[in-house]
Amino acid sequence: MPMSDTQPAESNEPPLQGSEAFEFQAAAARNRMMALWGAEKMGLTGKTAENYAAAVVRANGEQPSEEDVIRKVLGDLTASNIAVREAEVRTKAAEFLAQAREALKS
Repeated sequence: MPMSDTQPAESNEPPLQGSEAFEFQAAAARNRMMALWGAEKMGLTGKTAENYAAAVVRANGEQPSEEDVIRKVLGDLTASNIAVREAEVRTKAAEFLAQAREALKS
């Protein structure tokens, strides 16, 4: 049986349907945007930024939660001596989720 685009290959769970699939895709897009935003703040560009984004998305499993991504990006920014407040990172996460939802509706 072929796997759907919204079902991880290793999962024994049924494919996501309707709004669940939409939210899964929106969260995945938000996670990637969060990682690229963090990369930009750390001065990473090109392939290095792409590699960082891929590492963030993979850091906590097949589909990291919003909290996983916030902790990872905030931790990496702090470790890189980038002045950023947790509230700013959370605000960006909310903005990126809204953008991802809008993009998926189009």
